[in-house]
Amino acid sequence: MKANYKICIAMALICTFGSCKKDLELPPYSGIINETVVSTLEGLQSATIGTYNYIKDAYYVRNYHILSEYASDNVSLSGTTTDPLFFAYNYQHQKNQGNVANIWRKAYQAIYGTNVVIEKVAESDDPVRNQLLGENYFLRAMVHFDLVKLFGRPYTDDQGESLGVMIKTNTDVKELPARSKVKDVYQLVLSDLLKAEGLMNSTKINNFASKEVATAMLSRVYLYMGDYQKAWEYSDKVIKTQRYNLVSTGEYPKYFTKSPEENSETIFAIKHVLTDDRLDDAIGSMYWGGDLGYGEMYASQTYRELLNKHPEDVRNSFVVPQYEKDANGNIKKDAQGNPILQKRNGYAKYFINKYSFQNGYETLSSPVVLRLAEMYLTRAEAAYQMGRIQEALDDVNTIRQRAGLSGNSLFSTSNMQGYTNVLDIILDERRLEFAFESQRKFDVFRNKQTMYRNYPGTHLPSGETQQEIKYTSPRVIYFIPENDMVVNPNLVQNP
Repeated sequence: MKANYKICIAMALICTFGSCKKDLELPPYSGIINETVVSTLEGLQSATIGTYNYIKDAYYVRNYHILSEYASDNVSLSGTTTDPLFFAYNYQHQKNQGNVANIWRKAYQAIYGTNVVIEKVAESDDPVRNQLLGENYFLRAMVHFDLVKLFGRPYTDDQGESLGVMIKTNTDVKELPARSKVKDVYQLVLSDLLKAEGLMNSTKINNFASKEVATAMLSRVYLYMGDYQKAWEYSDKVIKTQRYNLVSTGEYPKYFTKSPEENSETIFAIKHVLTDDRLDDAIGSMYWGGDLGYGEMYASQTYRELLNKHPEDVRNSFVVPQYEKDANGNIKKDAQGNPILQKRNGYAKYFINKYSFQNGYETLSSPVVLRLAEMYLTRAEAAYQMGRIQEALDDVNTIRQRAGLSGNSLFSTSNMQGYTNVLDIILDERRLEFAFESQRKFDVFRNKQTMYRNYPGTHLPSGETQQEIKYTSPRVIYFIPENDMVVNPNLVQNP
């Protein structure tokens, strides 16, 4: 049975690539892999496009979003569902959880694709080949990094001594590796990213990997490791390239409605075009309930309270309350003159638009993986950890000023606005800035903090008012998919 399964997986890895288009310039990403194709440079480029297609696949990008963002304190689900997203949202993980199994499989398919090219392309004086090789090293690093964040405990728990995920650096489909330690997965990620940074040039648009994309990802990896000196250096390096610019305060509310190449702030995004629109299966369908979406996942009460401290903050535009209207389209008001919010199952509707309305289409979006704002807040957190408090606050204020804040709304050592710890300022600013962008869960747990979800939503059993997930909880990470445990006896399950 195992032998047959491995043959099927090998065939799937080849056949899935068979849907590519010959024109390498055609969006979206697509590609093919077989021995005939990868014997040419054009074929290797096409195979690389195929790997980008894997990370764009809903099994990867949508499930990664669900498994990270739905477990944060930014969101509130307004009903129960048979979709396995519910298990990510309420921390009731299952060993046979469908979305977990799907991202595991799709991730290793993508890794296989990168290994095909890495094995075929040697470093040389040819910048085209080096760029191609660098992109594959970057993609292999990114996917291993995503996996270890979902299935391995935060590096900062124990300096990476716990079990992470399988490391795959070859195309041997018969190899059944055991799980490597988190620290070993991180070392592979770092090694691949450093190679990628050295090999790539800066000519690629931001829906493909480039030198700066690898540099930016290095800053994130070092931050998650707690290597603050390196995190500062690499985030600072990206900022000082001046290749990217924070979009203006006035343009920021429209940021996520544009294609990646239209945004000077975007470092790397997973580009989707209209033919990729997944309608009800899009990331945005759970956040926005218009003509197409479900509109069942809302901005949480605690996130809104943090945001509402400053009504002038333009980030308020990413959360859109839904009001009841009369027959003439006018907002209904209660006896006190307050607008009446729509509700679903008793939960007030606060739609989120970060994954909607790209180019005017309700469920179309290109998820942003890296952007310049993160570099500022990574540099801020790293500076704080190295004792450079004023530098940290200066970078926080850069982001707050872009959000339209000024005067007493900016932080200083003499104006902490009620905070007693600069780290809490930085983490709250990250929460404000990157809400719904799949970062909050990792920010909380890598800093050994508790995830407080003491607000209305179906994550709470009837009659309960609190859900507090400590960073030591085994459910900070997901179970290894049960079927893969059967196929690979070398895998050890998470507790």
